[in-house]
Amino acid sequence: MPKIIGGSLHEHRAQTRQKLFAALSTLMTDRGFDAISLADIAAAAGVGRTAVYNHFPDKEALLLGFITHETEQYVGTLERALEDVDDPVEQLRTYIRQQAQLKRVFHLAPGPDLRTVLSRTTRQRLREHAELVEAILRRIVGSGIEAGEFPAQDIDTTVQLVNACLSGRLVPDDPAAREQAIEATEAFVLRAVGADVPSPALSR
Repeated sequence: MPKIIGGSLHEHRAQTRQKLFAALSTLMTDRGFDAISLADIAAAAGVGRTAVYNHFPDKEALLLGFITHETEQYVGTLERALEDVDDPVEQLRTYIRQQAQLKRVFHLAPGPDLRTVLSRTTRQRLREHAELVEAILRRIVGSGIEAGEFPAQDIDTTVQLVNACLSGRLVPDDPAAREQAIEATEAFVLRAVGADVPSPALSR
């Protein structure tokens, strides 16, 4: 029987899953999802290959579990950041800044786009998780329209365009350059939704 990690079987399972998630994230950054196997993930996580099957039947199920976990954590963090913000413009600024903190593993990992290597069922499940975050942005834009901060517009189209802008943007690591990039992104998105905000100063 494998050694139990933590004080109980529940803790052992949770910690093993975290090790698998961390290994998957690291390997995807280095190689891309299509170039790694469950054996690679098990080795990187420091667990036996058979232990992986106690949690996930295949690589796609592991990916789905990882994204489910990450999405739930992110949605919780985003909602906490928004809970004391009443103004829709400031809510949108908060949303943009939170999005800038996300790791872009799934957009920037080497290899083909995930959508080309996953089954239709898994792609649909991933889409459902993306909709959890989109619902928050939809709520922000809707409240901005109701408050008169944003002009009337098709909310679904706006949500898709804003998230496309944010998901495709690389944020620099240098603190000063990072802040400048985030401020420019804020101004661009706010103008795009029709908020009355001043343009940022042009860089020299």
